[in-house]
Amino acid sequence: MKASSPGVASAQQFVADVRGRVGQVVVGQDVVVERVMIAMLTGGHLLLQGMPGLAKTLLVNTVAKAIQLDFRRIQFTVDMLPSDIVGSEVIDQKSGEFRIHRGPIFTNLLLADEINRAAPKVQGAMLEAMQERKVTIGGQTMKLPTPFLVIATQNPVEQSGTFELPEAQLDRFMLLHRLGYPTRDDEQMILQRQLGMGLRKEDGGAVPRSAFDMIDDRPVGTAADLVAAMEAVQAVHVSEVFLKHSVELVRRTRESKLLDFGCSPRAGLALVNAARARAVIHGRDFVTPEDLFALAEDIVLHRIRVSYEASAAGHTGAQVLESILAGLG
Repeated sequence: MKASSPGVASAQQFVADVRGRVGQVVVGQDVVVERVMIAMLTGGHLLLQGMPGLAKTLLVNTVAKAIQLDFRRIQFTVDMLPSDIVGSEVIDQKSGEFRIHRGPIFTNLLLADEINRAAPKVQGAMLEAMQERKVTIGGQTMKLPTPFLVIATQNPVEQSGTFELPEAQLDRFMLLHRLGYPTRDDEQMILQRQLGMGLRKEDGGAVPRSAFDMIDDRPVGTAADLVAAMEAVQAVHVSEVFLKHSVELVRRTRESKLLDFGCSPRAGLALVNAARARAVIHGRDFVTPEDLFALAEDIVLHRIRVSYEASAAGHTGAQVLESILAGLG
């Protein structure tokens, strides 16, 4: 195997430093951290799905503080308005003129916590921002900071008080990663860490420390380090064979009789870009079929829908995708 370029080696070390910082706070979840870093290195948006208590918010908080970027968090609720996200026009009491009040979306890294608890109207307010990196307030179009990245968390739609995200918004997410419960050993380590956290004393009182108190505020990387790593990703070689396999995978989802609809061209773009980032994370300046197979589930599943008849016959999206991947050979 040929040696990787200096840019790839530097980017790989940057990612390793961030993963090391996350490992000090979050137990396990190595694949999730990799997906977060893929999103960071490609400027793609990431959706994390899992039951409450799986450290989704903790993970994103830790990554945000590990890299010196502006970070905001929005807790989505059923009574939230679009203006709570993008901002609004407010009247200046002294001058009598309207001025723009910018919402929390004006940031580098936005954590949209429990995004599917907000009404569809609010979720739709983020479409322009996620796709075009700009928002419109009072008829005025304003660009968002660079970089701009949304990492959203959602609870399974079977839970009460949740709304299913519309297909148009799901398609804006490069990756949707589904978190599972920790292993037995990881869960035991989580309990052991909690036992050693102690109390946080302030103002004459005290409160038990949580994992959030263990996040180190000192960054291990800067925006410049992130930009350099992103440049390394852009230089990763993608073979013509890989491109053909990506196109074939996407087209087969559209042709499957078991699906109501397949992937849009965004899925192919996501496969190529995410594969380049994964290659850098693993110290390569070229993509391999392993990258495609490793990322396919997170990129494809949220972009397809099994037909009613196929679902009634016991077919699932994961089974359909597995069959398509097996056919790629």
